[in-house]
Amino acid sequence: MGFGNKDLLILGLMCMLRTCFSDCPRGFKTKGRECVDENECGEVSDYCGNNTHCFNTIGSYYCQCKSGFRNRNGDLNFTQFSGQCLDINECQDSVNICGPAAHCTNQIGNYSCTCHVGYTSSISSPGNCTDIDECKEAGICGEKGMCKNVDGSYWCECPEGYTTDSKEMMPCSDIDECKEAGICGEKGMCKNVDGSYWCECPEGYTTYGKERTPCSELNCGKSAPDSGSAQALGGLADISSMMRNNCLTLSNPSAAEKKGDGEALLEKLLTATDNILSPAPLKSSKHVSMLLSTVENFIKLIGPQLKNNYTKMETTETVEAEIVVQRGRTPPTGPILLTNENARLDTDWETATGMGTYPGFALAALLSYKNLNVSDKTYFEDIKEYEKDGVDPSFSVCSKVVSVVVSNPSTQNLSRSVNITLKHQVPPEKSLEVSYVCAYWNEIGAWSTDGCDRDKQRSNASYTVCTCKHLSSFAVLMATYPMEHTFGLQVVTKIGLTISILCLILSILTFKFCRSIQGTRTTIHLHLCICLFLADLFFLAGISQTKPVGGCRFIAAMLHYFFLGVFTWMLLEGVQLYRMVVLVFNATMRPLYLFIAGYGPPLVIVIMSAIIRPNGYGTKQHCWLSLEDGLIWSFFGPVCFIIIVNVFFFIITVWKLAQKFTSLNPDLSKLHKMKAFTVTAIAQMCILGLMWVFGAFLFQEGTIVVAYIFTILNSLQGALVFIMHCLLSKQVREEYAHFLSCICTPQKKRYSDFSSSNPSSSQSQASRSGQHTGESQI
Repeated sequence: MGFGNKDLLILGLMCMLRTCFSDCPRGFKTKGRECVDENECGEVSDYCGNNTHCFNTIGSYYCQCKSGFRNRNGDLNFTQFSGQCLDINECQDSVNICGPAAHCTNQIGNYSCTCHVGYTSSISSPGNCTDIDECKEAGICGEKGMCKNVDGSYWCECPEGYTTDSKEMMPCSDIDECKEAGICGEKGMCKNVDGSYWCECPEGYTTYGKERTPCSELNCGKSAPDSGSAQALGGLADISSMMRNNCLTLSNPSAAEKKGDGEALLEKLLTATDNILSPAPLKSSKHVSMLLSTVENFIKLIGPQLKNNYTKMETTETVEAEIVVQRGRTPPTGPILLTNENARLDTDWETATGMGTYPGFALAALLSYKNLNVSDKTYFEDIKEYEKDGVDPSFSVCSKVVSVVVSNPSTQNLSRSVNITLKHQVPPEKSLEVSYVCAYWNEIGAWSTDGCDRDKQRSNASYTVCTCKHLSSFAVLMATYPMEHTFGLQVVTKIGLTISILCLILSILTFKFCRSIQGTRTTIHLHLCICLFLADLFFLAGISQTKPVGGCRFIAAMLHYFFLGVFTWMLLEGVQLYRMVVLVFNATMRPLYLFIAGYGPPLVIVIMSAIIRPNGYGTKQHCWLSLEDGLIWSFFGPVCFIIIVNVFFFIITVWKLAQKFTSLNPDLSKLHKMKAFTVTAIAQMCILGLMWVFGAFLFQEGTIVVAYIFTILNSLQGALVFIMHCLLSKQVREEYAHFLSCICTPQKKRYSDFSSSNPSSSQSQASRSGQHTGESQI
C-alpha cells in the first residue's frame, strides 16, 4: 500500500513541527521535559518488515533475517530502507543436503527430505536415510529361494528347477520342464515335480542311471560276442552272459539293488581278460580282434553303471583301464586327458559325444594291454608304404597296445583328430636303422596306418605322438631295415681309409724329402696329399661321432675345409699344367702365392658358412654338412666349379700336346713327361670327382651300392696319388732303390741325393732335376 501525495505532505509537516518544536534528536522522544529513547521495535512496529527480527538500540535500531531467509542485498544488518528478507532454496544451494538416498523438497524458510524406496530414516535423524534389509522378512523369496540384500534393494537367487521374474524381486517358483518338447526323448514320458522332473522310460530303454536324461534304446544283444566265439576265449562266456543281464536291468534303474554294480562288473571284466592273456599268447588275429572289440563293447555297457565320474582300475599282469563319464541334460564340453605309465589320450568331450542326438550320457576310456602279443609277421602284411630302396622292413610292436573307447557311435571319421602318446618299450640297437610308425588294428585283424600319422615335431626316441582321425586299438610299430651290410661296409671303410692314409704318408715324405723331383708341381702334390690325409683322418675318426654336438660340428667343419682344400690344390695343378704346356715361359710359381690360393678360399668359404648356417654343421646321423638348409652347396658349388675349370684346362693341355707331338720337336722326352703329368692329373681328377658324385648321395638315405662305391673310391684316392706320382716316376724309384740299398748295406759309403754336401754334386743334381721335371727348360 503506497503513500499518496496528501499523506506525504502531512507527514512532512509533522516532522517539521516535531523538529521545530521538539528539542530531542532523532531516535528519542520527549517525555515531560526529558528526551528518552524511542523503541522502534515495539509490538506494533513495522520498521523491519516480514520474516525479520528487529533489534532496538539507543537512538536507533537494526534488522536481521530469520533462519531460512537472507537479505537481498547480502548485508547481515539493515534497516527498512536498506534491505528485504527473501526465502533461501536449500535444495539448490546445498548439494546432497539430504544425502544420496533421499529427495530434497524446498519450503518457505525451510526444506524437507524424503527417503528413496528401499531406504528409511529414524525419528531422531529424519534426514539420515539408511538401507532397508528386505531379506529379514521371512519368505520374501519363497521357500526355495535365497535372498541377497543389496544397497536399496534385494534379489532372489533360485536353485536349479526354479525361476523368478526378470526383476528378480519375486519369490522363486517351479519350472515346468515338461513343457519343453522332447525333453525325455521320443519314447520317454516326462513327469514334472517341484523343482525338477524325471523321465519314465518303456521297456528296452534307459536313462543311464540319471532320471533327468532322455530315454535311449538299449542294445544289449549287439554288444557281446556269439557263444562260439566266447567259448573260444575261455572266460569271456560267463562275463558275456553277466554283461547282457546287467544291460537289461538298466531299463529299471529305480531298484536300489541294481545301482552301483559298475565297479564290480569292471573288475570282473579285467579279471576275465587277465585269465585269457596270462597263460599264453592268443593263437590268431581273429582272437585278437574278438578280444579287443568285446572288451571295448563291455566298457560301453559298464560305463553307465559306474557311480563316480572317474574310475581307474588295473590288474597285475595284463590290462589297465581309465574311464571318465558325464551325465546331464546338456552335452559336456572341454578337454579330456587320460594318462597312465605307457600311454596318454588327448581329446575333448565334443569328440567323445559325437554330433548326433545327445542321449544324456557320455564316456571316454583308455585301455592299456600290458602283454598282448601282436607281433606275428602276418599282422604287418598290409603295410607297404615304408619300403625303402626296394627293401621291405621288419616290423615289430615297440609300445603297449592301447584301446580308446568313447560313447560316440560314429568313430570312423572324426571331425577332430585325437592325439595318442605311446611310450617306446624297447630301444632299438644303435647299429640298426629304424623308423617309428603309428598303426591301428583294423577290421580284418592286421596292423594298418590309414588315418594315423606320427607327429614328428612332438615325438622323440622315447615316445611317439600319433594323430588319428578314427578310434580303435593303437600301437607304435618299429620298422627295422636290414643292415647286414653294415659290418662289411665298416670293414671296407676302415681298411680302405687306412691304406689311403698310409699311402698318403709315404707320398708326403717323398714329396718333402726327395730332392730330384722338387718344383712347383711337387709342392702342389705335397699339399694336396696333406689336405687329403687330414680329411681321411677326420673322416675315419669322427664321421659317425655325433655326440657331443660341438665336437661333431668341429669334425664337419674340418672335413668341409680339407676336402675343399683338396679340390683347390687340384685346381692349382690344372693351372700349372696349363702354364707348362700352353704358356711355356715362366712355369714356376712362388710358394707363398700357392699357399694363399690353396688354403685361403676354403678358409673363407668355411668361415662364411659357419656364420650363416652354424647349425648346418653336423646331423643326427653324420658329422657332415646338413642337406636341408642348402649348406651342402657351399661344398658342391666350389667342387663343381673347380671340376669344370679343370676340364677346360685339361682339354686345352691335351690339344696343345697333340700339336707338339705332330710338329718337329727334337726334345721328345720332355713332351713325353708332360704327357705323363697330364694323364696322371686327369686320372686323379676323374677319380676324385667321381668319388664326390657318389659322395653327394652318401649322407642321405641312399642305397648300399652308393656307400660301397664311395668308400672304395675314397680309399683308392691316396693309393692312386702314391702310384701315379711316386711309383710310376723313374726319379722316385731310383731314390727309393738308393735309400733301400743304404739301409741294407750300412757299411758302404752313403751317397745320397737327400743330404749331399758337395757343391758340384748339388749343382749337377739340380741340373738333373730340371731335366727330369722339364720345368726349367720349358
